Amino acid sequence: MTAAASAAAEVVTLDVPSLPALVVGRVHHTRHSPMRRTFSNRHYQWLLDLDAPLDLPRWLRPVASFRPEDHLAGASSLTELKANVLRCLERDGIPTEGVTRVVALTHARVLGHVFDPMTAYWCLTDSGELRGVVVEVHNTYGGRHAYAVRPDLAGAASVEKDFYVSPFNDTTGEYAIRFHLDPERVSVGIRLHRDGELVFTAVVEGKPVPATPRSVLSTIASHPFMPQQVTTLIRMHGIRLWARRLPIQPRPASTEESVR
Repeated sequence: MTAAASAAAEVVTLDVPSLPALVVGRVHHTRHSPMRRTFSNRHYQWLLDLDAPLDLPRWLRPVASFRPEDHLAGASSLTELKANVLRCLERDGIPTEGVTRVVALTHARVLGHVFDPMTAYWCLTDSGELRGVVVEVHNTYGGRHAYAVRPDLAGAASVEKDFYVSPFNDTTGEYAIRFHLDPERVSVGIRLHRDGELVFTAVVEGKPVPATPRSVLSTIASHPFMPQQVTTLIRMHGIRLWARRLPIQPRPASTEESVR
């Protein structure tokens, strides 16, 4: 059996948590080379069905609002965003036949601000079969890019890096990505390899909690200003590396994902 036929024969079926949900846990980041630096912080994201708009009481919306224009090509609606996600799969040769549901792991706006270093979109059939995952990456320069992958039975996939994220890494290398999605745990782990060397590891993981008004209020109270924290921590991390004289790589012109 060829590799393509073997991949096509693998049927990955996921047990999706009740949505919408908050994924409450931690984010871990380790730079392995050329100098080692690691950090781990408390963290939460949202797990949403793109066919079900986030519907919270009006008094919670300033600290939890999801806008489709913050993603991919800047969609004007969730329907358009879902269509863009599926086009990302098709663009990279991953069939979307039978896909009816797209589940997104993402940040929501808090007081008008959002920054999503990574958003994952699981593309599923009615029976929960996984057709593919789109990983959308943002950098701090306003750029966006989407990688489309087809995970194996263990949730693993790989893709060539071709987007500038950190000023201390160029656009070469390969990402090894591992996904997990069930009612007990949600996680996305990314490892960057270059020339046989592990360069960095990033993992976001947590337990999904049904997004009731009480759980949303409790989570926001214990993890205040999450997107603002993410932005600040990334910039502080960069300043520390710059202060240690880690070489800065040339930055290409910023681009937004153009799939429409």
